[in-house]
Amino acid sequence: MAVKHEQLGLSDEDVLLMYEKMLLARKIDERLWLLNRAGKIPFVVSCQGQEAAQVGAAMALDTEIDYVLPYYRDVGIVLSFGMTCEELMLFSFARAGDPNSGGRQMPGHFGQKKNRIVTSSSPVTTQVPHAVGIALAAKMEKKDFVTLVTFGEGSSNQGDFHEGLNFAGVHNLPVIFLCENNQYAISVPLDKQLACERVSDRAAGYGMPGITVDGNDPLAVYEAVKQAADRARDGEGPSLIETTFYRFTPHSSDDDDSTYRSKEEVEEAKKNDPLRTFASYLKDAQILTEENENAMNKKITEVIDEATDAAEQAPYADPSSIYKYVYAEKDGDN
Repeated sequence: MAVKHEQLGLSDEDVLLMYEKMLLARKIDERLWLLNRAGKIPFVVSCQGQEAAQVGAAMALDTEIDYVLPYYRDVGIVLSFGMTCEELMLFSFARAGDPNSGGRQMPGHFGQKKNRIVTSSSPVTTQVPHAVGIALAAKMEKKDFVTLVTFGEGSSNQGDFHEGLNFAGVHNLPVIFLCENNQYAISVPLDKQLACERVSDRAAGYGMPGITVDGNDPLAVYEAVKQAADRARDGEGPSLIETTFYRFTPHSSDDDDSTYRSKEEVEEAKKNDPLRTFASYLKDAQILTEENENAMNKKITEVIDEATDAAEQAPYADPSSIYKYVYAEKDGDN
């Protein structure tokens, strides 16, 4: 009998790569926290606990043509769409070589034109109507790409979310709304955010299917996003997918999460750590062995070490470039 990933059309190599990307995202995040606590980088907004949903979703898309509008925790998504570890380190160190903003923006504001990662802004949820606009362009120009936009469950309470879903539903657009529900909108728990049981319950009001899946299972997320992408390409319109998991770290490196949740709650949630559970799945399927797991960890450590050193030694932006991309430039201006 075929195991789950084979039923989804994924090879052993595909799911091993899925795990490697999840592990790389986690290890990058852990390194960023160390750098922050050492006073070398100013800010971290973490992906820990959310890697499975991010990588599973990205691998269900065509990263050669599709567009993604990530939110600030989406290290797993941007890695899957082609951003490198070194580029993420340049971003975190605010160096001139940062592809997201040239060292001008705080971490978590991803954007890279060549990989169709659409830049975001600090106000939450503004990426939702932008994603809908890109999907409208795909429909008007009769192009085959779909758009994926991600956001936290707290963002589903903002006006941009409802306006975006309503417009996408009315116009039957090829866009996937992926809610990364990590149980807390900064310090506000889920039961104080929603009057309905699930974020996905809201889909019916906008004429689209809504589904809630286990965000700790990258294969479940892959399956849901793949079905939504196939629907979108077939002209069947948008989908709302809610992925559920738990945020292991404080909201950011400036947050004290002990003021609103207990250490015991966090430790209990870590029993369902997607890195642990997916590794167990791969080991049971005899795909992840001690040998290739050790090799993978060694390779990732080397990549992160090299990226960290390169970024730390890279130059800052020239101060004379401070107004670049801010004001219109006359012909002949540098």
